[in-house]
Amino acid sequence: MSSDFSDWTVLPEDSGRLDVFLMQRFVALSGEGEMSRARMQALIKEGYVKLNGSPSLNPAKKVREGEIYTLEIPATEDFEVVGENIPLDILFEDGDLLVVNKAAGLTVHPAPGHWTGTLVHALVHHCGEELSGINGVARPGIVHRLDKDTSGIMVVAKTDKAHRGLAKQLANHSMHRIYEALCRGAPLPRTGTIEGNIGRNPTDRIKRAVVSEGGKEAVTHYEVLESFNDTASRVKLQLETGRTHQIRVHMAAKGWPVLGDSLYGKHILETTQNWQKIKDSKPMSSPRVKPLTEALQALDVPRQMLHARELGFVHPVTEETMFFKADLPADMLEIIKALST
Repeated sequence: MSSDFSDWTVLPEDSGRLDVFLMQRFVALSGEGEMSRARMQALIKEGYVKLNGSPSLNPAKKVREGEIYTLEIPATEDFEVVGENIPLDILFEDGDLLVVNKAAGLTVHPAPGHWTGTLVHALVHHCGEELSGINGVARPGIVHRLDKDTSGIMVVAKTDKAHRGLAKQLANHSMHRIYEALCRGAPLPRTGTIEGNIGRNPTDRIKRAVVSEGGKEAVTHYEVLESFNDTASRVKLQLETGRTHQIRVHMAAKGWPVLGDSLYGKHILETTQNWQKIKDSKPMSSPRVKPLTEALQALDVPRQMLHARELGFVHPVTEETMFFKADLPADMLEIIKALST
């Protein structure tokens, strides 16, 4: 059964785009938790939003005072995943789990706007019904996830026992996870730890942010592997916690956003100045931002330059220590080559 959120009236203080208005109302009033802007836009285009009883199909439409909107959330129970023959880069597989190297651009699980062509569709084609069912029909086998435009290693559970064991390691922070990113600027000091609770951005509910009150504890360790004339850096990142968009939020808040990050990479100074909790931070000042921006504009950065490079865990059934590594993908190597010239 689907869910209806009825009679959301546009008030005098409301303004702007329909998708943003609905995002803010959904998060603030529904109690339903997560909702990405991309998902909201997909729901609008697919006819799940009605204005005074009639479909409103344009996410960019400007809302007007007095308009009444209804949002319908389709039920996942009515959705059946049909396997698709999408190539998988499988690093390891046995009867309990498999480890894959996810390509950038591949969405992990079905959601509005991505009902087909996801990693889950590929897994169902490859594994059939041999996937854990703990996370429901739309996310079989999915223990953790990577953003669509983040590449790298993921572990997938075939059995519920494996799923529970892997989830426990994620929860107690014993799973080894190393990322590599290309970031704007030159982090100082060259090695360090970023600590700051992550919650919803108080001025933009679509984003996450480092918050002074509330949120969830987040800890990211970093090490600069290579610097390109202070324009950009190649950075190794180790997660101690695993919050939504953690690396992207922490690096942007310090003034070193991930290259190609369209969500967190635009307003560097505003993000950094709003975070007063980080000690010894040396964010980029206005005179530095302009030349850095100009130097990077010539690069064709196809997506956020973030890659899950290493994954280590204890096999939840055999208790064997497992370790996997995936080299940087071609698009990141191309950007490194361009930065090095």
